[in-house]
Amino acid sequence: MTMKLRLPGRPEELTIPALLARNAAEHGALPALSWREGDGWTTLDWTEVRRKVAVLASGYAALGIERGEHVLIMMGNRPEHWLTDLALVHLGAVPVTVYGTSAPEQIAHIARHSRARVAVLEGAGELARWEPLLADAQVPLERLVVAEAGEAGPHRTYGSLHASGARTHRPEDFEKAWRETRPEDPLTVVYTSGTTGDPKGVRLTHRNIMLQAVRIDGRTDLPEHAEHICYLPFAHIAERILGIYLPLLRAAHVRLVADPAAVGAAVRELHPVQFFGVPRVWEKLAASVRAVLAQLPAAQRESIEAANDLARARAGHRERGERIPAALEASYGRAKEQVLDPLLGLAGLDRLVWTASATAPMPIDVVRFWAGWGITIMDAWGLTETSGVCTINSPDGFRLGSVGRPIEGLELRLAEDGEILTRGATVFAGYLRPDGSVESAHDADGWFPTGDVGRLDEDGFLWLTDRKKELIITSNGKNVSPALVENTVKEHPLIGQALVHGDGRSYLVALLVLDGEVAPAWAAARGIEAGPLAGLAEHPAVREEIAAAVAAANARLNRTEQIKRYRLLTEEWGPASGELTPSLKLRRRVVREKYGALIDALYADPYEDPHADPYEGPHEDPHRAGEQ
Repeated sequence: MTMKLRLPGRPEELTIPALLARNAAEHGALPALSWREGDGWTTLDWTEVRRKVAVLASGYAALGIERGEHVLIMMGNRPEHWLTDLALVHLGAVPVTVYGTSAPEQIAHIARHSRARVAVLEGAGELARWEPLLADAQVPLERLVVAEAGEAGPHRTYGSLHASGARTHRPEDFEKAWRETRPEDPLTVVYTSGTTGDPKGVRLTHRNIMLQAVRIDGRTDLPEHAEHICYLPFAHIAERILGIYLPLLRAAHVRLVADPAAVGAAVRELHPVQFFGVPRVWEKLAASVRAVLAQLPAAQRESIEAANDLARARAGHRERGERIPAALEASYGRAKEQVLDPLLGLAGLDRLVWTASATAPMPIDVVRFWAGWGITIMDAWGLTETSGVCTINSPDGFRLGSVGRPIEGLELRLAEDGEILTRGATVFAGYLRPDGSVESAHDADGWFPTGDVGRLDEDGFLWLTDRKKELIITSNGKNVSPALVENTVKEHPLIGQALVHGDGRSYLVALLVLDGEVAPAWAAARGIEAGPLAGLAEHPAVREEIAAAVAAANARLNRTEQIKRYRLLTEEWGPASGELTPSLKLRRRVVREKYGALIDALYADPYEDPHADPYEGPHEDPHRAGEQ
């Protein structure tokens, strides 16, 4: 179960430095931080972590960093990043991590808006985007610190800063500085990546974050000192909570994975007991498993499917709060041991006791898929502005497809239009202004409008519908949730990604992306030569299957929600190409602009729906009205 540690104060009084002091004093020999070096792992225990943090804090102080000052960081998940973050916090400074995929204009906006004088970077790839800002009169940036010494050029290196700290470190100054930190002081500023517009600076305090960590800890059930595989960017609130703040609370062990693409290899090696992934990660993992299953003999697939059915039946009883029948439990135990665990072990997933997701609605077919392997994904929901989680499923209460119930101390209510409003001590005070003050985002009663739309069921579980600002309003005045339609059509494994369009139009069209992992395996299983994806997308069997998938999805949707026309694409969308945010959310505006000609082509001819309501008028494209 979760480690029950002595807290160095009441939850609302905790600070990050107080937790690190406790860990070094009471759990100093436990492993705290590991990272890959060569063929093995290098590990620091909690005593060593605090010693390095103290030296680094002295180095940053010698650089002129002062209490309350913002310092920007752009590095991957490497020890220099993690330790710098804590060192700055111990000085009373405010670390601000910037996504490594940020475009130069986004970097310039954050540097200007945050008023930071110093940025700590990884290497040459980051320098190319940051160096021009040193000469920009509108940007206060004065100095760059570079982790990769061989790529630093004329700039200060992380190693020299650490050496400077070792020479100037005075323990009494370090202890005095962190003890001056108050729970209401800012701990970090997280710039929301956003699906449109400039990033906004969300200021979060020690109290916001500590209460969040304590309440999440109370809703999970983990073995003592469980390892966390840390691979998502620290610019994302989820990884800041899971990869920095919760491990400090739990005196747990963080395994840094510098390359997110290597997370699968890390999981296979480490066999973790907990794993967090955004929905796209779980979708890709499911696609990989399905691709392998497609290659297996029919008899073996039938055995696996029978085991999947037992696991889902067992999950259904747990979901409903029912006692699991003894016969089912026994059958599942045998299937788990003989069928599921050996296969899960190949992927390193056989020891999982806690799995979670957040940031966007999880497609229900993906949730059900993993339930069939005995893996119950505890979906959660929250925002950067709410310090992370607002609602969460937990082992003692979950509904697959929902995002759970509110954490302790957080209130939820729904506005008339279904928008979710929230208030509580984990909700931020407001957005950072360029002058350093904070602009409130709450109404007069303290409610924060989240921009998400949902419903609460009779048991208090929250079900997300969509983003309020992303609702499609057709030319007939009907509201459509694009996420609902997209997740429904993506239930077919051949469709990896989807975007539905139809705002101001009389019907919906879609861009569908062929799944690059599943499609070749699907084709091979049917005797189709698995050539390039572009060729597969044109194959009659693939086209027929996609058409059937769209028809099946439409059969489950109301007429306004149905996809009337679509185009199949073969290039996966991602952060590097701009269609996804760094946290893997769909940037609808970017996709619409990039594929505007294809979308327009889908509306090139009027579409007559044979099932149209005669009282709604003809389904003619309003943008082509009057054309001959």
